[in-house]
Amino acid sequence: MSVDLIFQIAAIGIIVSVLNQVLIRSGREEMAMMTTLAGLVFVLLIIVKEISYLFDTVKSVFGL
Repeated sequence: MSVDLIFQIAAIGIIVSVLNQVLIRSGREEMAMMTTLAGLVFVLLIIVKEISYLFDTVKSVFGL
């Protein structure tokens, strides 16, 4: 796992947080919730891809 992955996730979190605050202050709570959910799904997709890569590496190391 590289440090770039951590920075990507942190950047997505910061962007989603700022968008969330802007939308809440403008009275669009529903849009803020959808933005938060979209950010969460995006981060989860990144993590699932990395976990898949980890399993492929483990399978190749142990010859499974």
